[in-house]
Amino acid sequence: MDKDQITKKLQEVIFEEMPEIEGDIDMHASMTKEYGVNSVSLIRLIVAIEEKFDVSFSDFELALSDYDSFGDLAATVEEKLA
Repeated sequence: MDKDQITKKLQEVIFEEMPEIEGDIDMHASMTKEYGVNSVSLIRLIVAIEEKFDVSFSDFELALSDYDSFGDLAATVEEKLA
């Protein structure tokens, strides 16, 4: 799966888990400032990502401080699929 496919699939997961987000997602914008992501919504999102992409995040990869943007999440998924 290439980077564009990962990004597209990740955006689908974001829209499913965070229906309050409307319109285009800026993958480089701050998740917390631009989209209101908090630690609880990040965990929900990561659980959905694990299911959708068939990957697994360790406990150390669940901190909101590790991901400034959705692009950071996409990069982590890309690494896990490599």
